[in-house]
Parts: sequence; C-alpha cells; structure tokens
Amino acid sequence: MSHSKDKKSRTTVEIYNRSYTIVGEESPNRVKLVAGLVDQKMREIQEGNRSLDTSRLAVLTAVNTMNDYIALKESYNELHEKLKNIEEKERKQDD
Repeated sequence: MSHSKDKKSRTTVEIYNRSYTIVGEESPNRVKLVAGLVDQKMREIQEGNRSLDTSRLAVLTAVNTMNDYIALKESYNELHEKLKNIEEKERKQDD
C-alpha cells in the first residue's frame, strides 16, 4: 500500500471469518476495501475447491491475485507503449 505522510491507523477487518487488525498509513476505507476484495476472492476460490484448508486457500488467493496484478501491469505497459508511439507519430506530423 502507498506511503503517505499521515500517521498510521489501525483498522480491524474480517477476512474469511477471521478478524485482522491492519496497521498502516492507508485510510481505513481503503483497508476495508482491500480486505473485502481479498475475502471475496477467497470465497470465489473456495466455491470451486471446497476441500481446501485455509492455508492452501490463502496461498491460492495470493497466487491468483498476483497473476491478475501481473496481467494488469502487462496491459498497462502495452497501452503505455501504444500511447508513446501515437504521440511520437503526432510529433513527427507536426514537424
């Protein structure tokens, strides 16, 4: 999560029926949003894999989340590259 200059806050959230106190510089609303998404992802994965224990479920959730993150990062990089190419073409046309 990002580092702001605000003081740290403590936010208690529930993820997969367990309470966690998160200490950080993010707003409590942001922490709750992230925790809610983690909880949702864990429940989605558990629906398709009912025999998973919580530890395996947490690892699969982390792997799925990182895979999603990498895919988004790759898409962002591709779009950024396309935008740079368009801007270069426009600059050349203006010359």
